[in-house]
Amino acid sequence: MSKGRLEAFSDGVFAVIITIMVLDMKVPQGSDLHALKSVVPVFLCYILSFIYVGIYWNNHHHLLHASDHVSGGILWANLALLFCLSLAPFTTAWMGENHYAPLPVAVYGVMLLSAGIAYFVLTKSLIAHHGKNSVLATSIGHDRKGTVSVLVYLVALPLAFVKPWLACACHSLVAIMWLLPDPRIEKHVHE
Repeated sequence: MSKGRLEAFSDGVFAVIITIMVLDMKVPQGSDLHALKSVVPVFLCYILSFIYVGIYWNNHHHLLHASDHVSGGILWANLALLFCLSLAPFTTAWMGENHYAPLPVAVYGVMLLSAGIAYFVLTKSLIAHHGKNSVLATSIGHDRKGTVSVLVYLVALPLAFVKPWLACACHSLVAIMWLLPDPRIEKHVHE
C-alpha cells in the first residue's frame, strides 16, 4: 500500500505533540526576572523534548522517503513509535515541574527508551519489507548510532535514581548525536 497516508498521519501527530507540549507550559506569575526563574526547569525540559520530537520527525521523514510502500505491520510499528512519542508532553511536564526529581527523570528516560526501541522496530520492519538489498537497507547499514542511543538510555535509567542531572546529561548527549539529520539515507536517495 502507499506510504502517503502514513506520512500525513504521522506528520499530524508530530505537530499535535509539539502543540500539547507548548500548551502545557504555564505562564509565570509576575512580570520580573524572578518570575521567569520559576519556569526555567519546565522551559529547559520543553527545549529538550522539542529537539527530540524534531529529531524523530526529521529522521522519520528520511526513513519514509527511502521507502516505496508500507504494509499493515509497518502501520502498527509506526503507531507504536507515535504512541511512545505521544507521552512526551506528560513526561516533559512532570520532569520540569518537579525540578528533575529522580522518578520523573526515570519515567522521561523510559519514554525515550521506548521511542528508541519503537523507531528501531519501525526501521527493521521497513527494511524487511523492502529487502536486504534495498536502498533503505543499504543506507541504514548496521545502525550503530541507534544501538548506542538505546545503550545510553539504558545507562541513564538507573542514574536517574542516583544522579538525575547525569541521566539528563545522557539524554542530552543522545539528542546531540542525532541533532543533524542522518546523512546515510540522503547519500543513497536522490530526489
